[in-house]
Amino acid sequence: MSLTVHTQQRGDVVVVSVAGELDMATAPQLQDQITDLLDKGRSRLVFDLSDVSFCDSTGLSVFVRAKNSSDEAGGVVRLAAPQRGVLRILEVSGLVEVLHTYPTVEQAVAGDPTPASS
Repeated sequence: MSLTVHTQQRGDVVVVSVAGELDMATAPQLQDQITDLLDKGRSRLVFDLSDVSFCDSTGLSVFVRAKNSSDEAGGVVRLAAPQRGVLRILEVSGLVEVLHTYPTVEQAVAGDPTPASS
């Protein structure tokens, strides 16, 4: 399956909508999009994962790298609306807290303190 990535500016936050399977074959596509955003000074990122059906360790590492780069630039990375399987991977890996995961895109954009795992 392929991966599609779309971006939308919402105030000072860029919502990056990801759809499909995020794995070794497709992660570079998302990484390129993130690099482009950061190069343009857009370091406040919300990843809408509602249409991501699968995410492996390569996908997780893309989000960790995005967080680290965004932190260095004074920004923030938040994950939003992961499907149950993807949320489980984030929980098992311990990244659900580190990557600030939210149940909805709106809560992630607002920085609502309610985590997705509650």
